[in-house]
Amino acid sequence: MIFIAVKFTVRSAERDNWLPAVEPFTLATRQEPGNLFFEWSYSVENPDQFVLLEAFASPEAGEAHVKSEHFAAAMEGMADLVARTPEIINVEVPGDGWSVMAELAPRGE
Repeated sequence: MIFIAVKFTVRSAERDNWLPAVEPFTLATRQEPGNLFFEWSYSVENPDQFVLLEAFASPEAGEAHVKSEHFAAAMEGMADLVARTPEIINVEVPGDGWSVMAELAPRGE
């Protein structure tokens, strides 16, 4: 699968607008046939930074995502909200989604 992690640092004045602004992009991406997950979080250290974890089933699915109309529209809209160019990690890894962590389980299991 293609695993991507992106850090988006937004303008402080746009912090509360970020998730509503990217919601159409998020919903459209989650509907793509090759999307495995597309999940937003925010940094506990920097309130202006949002972290996106996403995965696609194949390089072709990742390429289709980047070539989609909703991707182009999102990039256009995000340009007005970000404070700097996002940081990204994009790697191909074995598997097809999240695995279970072997080192930790709830007590009693």
